[in-house]
Amino acid sequence: MLRLDNIHKTFEKGTIGEKKALRGLDLHLKEGDFVTIVGSNGAGKSTLFNTIGGKFPVDEGSVKLDGEDITHLPEHIRAQGIGRLMQDPLKGTAPSLTIQENLALAYGKKSRGGIFATNKRDVDHFRDMLSTLDLGLEDRMKTPVGNLSGGQRQAVTLLMCTIGSPKLLLLDEHTAALDPVNAQKIVGITERIVREKKITTMMITHDIKMALSVGNRTIMMDDGRVILDIQGQERENMTLESLMESYRDKSKKMLIDDRILLS
Repeated sequence: MLRLDNIHKTFEKGTIGEKKALRGLDLHLKEGDFVTIVGSNGAGKSTLFNTIGGKFPVDEGSVKLDGEDITHLPEHIRAQGIGRLMQDPLKGTAPSLTIQENLALAYGKKSRGGIFATNKRDVDHFRDMLSTLDLGLEDRMKTPVGNLSGGQRQAVTLLMCTIGSPKLLLLDEHTAALDPVNAQKIVGITERIVREKKITTMMITHDIKMALSVGNRTIMMDDGRVILDIQGQERENMTLESLMESYRDKSKKMLIDDRILLS
């Protein structure tokens, strides 16, 4: 479904600030996979997402989505089949527009290729989608998104990202800015939407407990490579301690990152 083969990316090549962000990375996902991604700062996680999304060209390698080579396609073309949710709840929505208007923008972009006026059937559809969130937002459709809490806004953004059932969903630490209660709620909503729509998903997280409990596969990155790929029975039996031990064995160094949650 998603194939990344021999991906290399170096920033500021040939300068004193040269940084090799991805080093011959290979990653293959099957349709319906929900992959959680962990790794310390600078491991290449965000660069991986930017590579898939087309934010910048790769130096070497290929990216294929659902059998199509998208390596050289521009970002806005790739966005037609890829949804991405960022860490900051302020991103991904137009704060001055209402919930209904934001959903209409996303729906128009995905289903008709442009902005359109909503009719009663569309409004009813939005209301039904919002009601599944169990946040009471179906009764606040005329509320500007900027007036919502972080968790509510992230839930709306999640709906916007998945309203057109993208082939691939990229979740870039999408609960990191939320309090634990709202983070757990958004994760639950995410899992339900992904399951119902059968969307292949990748989720970056610094919460290792979450990484081992959400989805069906966990990968760990270090120094621009995938060093661990855990799924099936191995993943079910994996503990925080055994994952850290595997990391040390593979990377030959300690995992030092105060953003990674070990408890």
